[in-house]
Amino acid sequence: MAEVVVLVGAGAIGLAIARRVGAGQHVLVADLRRDTAETAAESLRDAGFTASTTTVDVAARASVEALAATAAALGEVTGLIHAAGVSPSQAPVDVILRVDLYGTALVLEAFGNVIAKDGSGVVIASQSGHRLGALTAEQDAALALTPAEALLDLPFLQPAEIRDTLHAYQVSKRGNALRVMAEAVRWGKRGARINTISPGIVITPLARDELSGPRGEGYRRMLELSPAGRAGTPDEVATVAALLLGRDGAFITGSDFLMDGGVTASWRFGDLAPK
Repeated sequence: MAEVVVLVGAGAIGLAIARRVGAGQHVLVADLRRDTAETAAESLRDAGFTASTTTVDVAARASVEALAATAAALGEVTGLIHAAGVSPSQAPVDVILRVDLYGTALVLEAFGNVIAKDGSGVVIASQSGHRLGALTAEQDAALALTPAEALLDLPFLQPAEIRDTLHAYQVSKRGNALRVMAEAVRWGKRGARINTISPGIVITPLARDELSGPRGEGYRRMLELSPAGRAGTPDEVATVAALLLGRDGAFITGSDFLMDGGVTASWRFGDLAPK
């Protein structure tokens, strides 16, 4: 039976991870846009990988469950790379919460039901989740444990409580890390693991949108004043993901890996600290 790695969101980071971990396996590439998925799969096939495509709307339960079923029909689902999402400059508040928060909860739920023993997954979150102020213990628990269909009804996610698209994104990404921590318990009962990576500014088409968007000046300042002094690359994220998805990461689950060139460190204790 084939081993299947599912890539949800065929952007630069997800594709870089698939190239690192997909050799000898069947890579199922799923994206909202069929042409995006096909382009990514073709680049994998040109490099010697076995790849097929499908579409998915991560904000629609039926679509996510159909993706999980398609993957399971191909073989043993041994890997999940969840890299789908929208940024603060790409969508309004309600879409960010529905795609980045609710959509991730759906993907974790659906693939937690089909992931194989010794399988593993990684969710791409964001450094933004680390720059959100502390939530209450009750809010943390709600983001981690509330059934997916009730998530967007939480009082602190209502329009009057969410300041802007950046705030929606930060809450969503904090929620991703908390959700993965909770899901790691359930995945562990199947003998599988799940972790998050929270990248900083990594040069992708999405990042270029941000750097040229209304918050671009602030993002450029982040890079200039960070310890690394530069943006990251998709391949650097893929290096960490390969550890988390592979045998060398067998003792790591329910964890969030912040890799932002030290931006958060500088924001807390350095030149980027709020005055």
